[in-house]
Amino acid sequence: MQLSCPLPKFDFDVITLGHGSGGLLTHRLLQKGVFDILGNEFLGQQHDGASFHMDGKLAFSTDSFVVHPIFFPGGSIGDLAINGTVNDLAMCGAQPQYLSLSFILEEGLKTDEFSQILADIKTAADKAGVKIVTGDTKVVEKGKGDKLFINTSGIGTVHPGAAIHHQHIRPGDRVIISGNIATHGMAIMSVREGLEFETSIISDTVALNHTVYTLVNRFGKGIKFLRDPTRGGVASVLNEVAELTELGVDLVQSRVPVEEQVEAACEMLGLDPLYVANEGIFLAIVSEDIAAPFLQALKEDELGVNAAEIGVVSVNHPRKVIMESRIGGSRVVSYLTGEQLPRIC
Repeated sequence: MQLSCPLPKFDFDVITLGHGSGGLLTHRLLQKGVFDILGNEFLGQQHDGASFHMDGKLAFSTDSFVVHPIFFPGGSIGDLAINGTVNDLAMCGAQPQYLSLSFILEEGLKTDEFSQILADIKTAADKAGVKIVTGDTKVVEKGKGDKLFINTSGIGTVHPGAAIHHQHIRPGDRVIISGNIATHGMAIMSVREGLEFETSIISDTVALNHTVYTLVNRFGKGIKFLRDPTRGGVASVLNEVAELTELGVDLVQSRVPVEEQVEAACEMLGLDPLYVANEGIFLAIVSEDIAAPFLQALKEDELGVNAAEIGVVSVNHPRKVIMESRIGGSRVVSYLTGEQLPRIC
């Protein structure tokens, strides 16, 4: 189902410093935009915070988004902010419920761009089933930001059957990826670098909470670890696992799913897809006995059709990730060194 919402109608064309003053302009910006589009019974109280009831074990996460450009093939900084925080909570085995949302707007930002961002936020929040319940808006001088930065925090209830923690990982556990890697990072870079292909590379930004919750509900404690490989990509997440568990990870390059155009773009720019950021997939480490049915269940979900088992946890090379290449050799996959792709999330 495609969701949409009307764009707010502002009676000014650009954001000025006065919109961050706390006075009349701030009031008009919030009333005609933020509250009209994102309003609900919590946000409508227009208080400095939100009060609500929650039961059970809770998960809490916060994140900031500074992506450039703020619009890219397949999304914007708006839906990226919602999906990013929703997914962080989902990786805890939680069903996200409430989010805070804070904007840092640069003087001169066009209001039609801000309107579209608000609409994207609303659509993403509705798809994920979360409510924006509190937030903040600030305006900085022109040249002190880059159009728009967003901070989000989220809270959700952890599934009672979830036991997601690296301490549960054991040798023989399987490494599964839910979809094609490197798509988001290369969607951003294709815009920045002016790369052209037969079809556009589209960001994979999406909320994963419904998919993950279904899997946790079915497989419970057989799911040892979940993580969305954003900055630093798949390689960085698996190196964290190896370091935290003092075990090794064996990867098979030929099993790692990468869209053909994404791989071509990586080659053109001299990038390794394993280190490129993602925004709509997750890594799962699951026990060997549930790996096959877990993978099958994931592939039956619309967000997991390209899922694959890409490796196994090993005792052979503690604290290292070793990848078998397509030509039969092997190499160490280390942490990302330095900044590979700036400002992609």
